[in-house]
Amino acid sequence: FEGVPLTALYSSPLERCVETMEPLAEARRLEIRTSDALIEMDAGAWTGRTLRSLRRLKLWETVQRNPSRFSFPRGESFVDAEARVLDEIERIVSRHPRGRIAVGTHGDLVRVLISHYTGAHLDQFQRVMAEPASVSVVHLGEGVPRILLVNDTGSLRRFAPTKVRDGPAKGGGPPSKADRKRKLRG
Repeated sequence: FEGVPLTALYSSPLERCVETMEPLAEARRLEIRTSDALIEMDAGAWTGRTLRSLRRLKLWETVQRNPSRFSFPRGESFVDAEARVLDEIERIVSRHPRGRIAVGTHGDLVRVLISHYTGAHLDQFQRVMAEPASVSVVHLGEGVPRILLVNDTGSLRRFAPTKVRDGPAKGGGPPSKADRKRKLRG
């Protein structure tokens, strides 16, 4: 996040998320605001079970092919989790309408958000990768969400504001064609 000005930090209250956000909070001298709406999905009776044991269940195919029709036994549905996290992101954005916000949450919720903002159906969310501690960048505003980065573990320097000669500071964004060509050439 070096060079990227941030307005606010939000996180799931789970320790692993807060711990991931702490170095950023300290470097920026920002408070981490926790929200239960950013907590990972409630897997109910599946909590603590291994993937190996879950793959043997008949319900596993529904999770993989039609998660929009699935609710974890004694837990949360993917539809409810999607609504919960989208509502929270909308609340956060409304509190900081012109800000740059870092949100720390969990892999499935990141994947659900990216799928939603690309216009994909919830059943397609598993096509998106979200590794632990990776960064995805979504620009929300001006009517249409723009996905700028997904599942990145490198530098975010390209999102830092840059000075335009004889003009105001310009917000960062995805690399230009010229930038990409320079990168390919070395």
